[in-house]
Amino acid sequence: MSEPDREPTETPTTDKSEAKADTKSMARNWLGIAVVSILALLVLTLGMLQWTGLVDVFAPIAETEGQQWGAFFVLALVVIVLGGWSWKAIVS
Repeated sequence: MSEPDREPTETPTTDKSEAKADTKSMARNWLGIAVVSILALLVLTLGMLQWTGLVDVFAPIAETEGQQWGAFFVLALVVIVLGGWSWKAIVS
């Protein structure tokens, strides 16, 4: 059986300004996660609609199907980079 931690991972907040700063940083982090999640869901939906042929969103900027998929993958890469940046802000 494992022994419980002897010291808490975080010390309790006793200062009001420190508590406000912690609350703001947590809200900012969760807002970043929410925005990245929504964008990822939109890109996934757009990719599925593009794959089935229901929409040609990238038709104004790309003429061939390969160019449209290339534009889609660039958009997906932007969302992945944004997610990594958001995750890095939370972890550090």
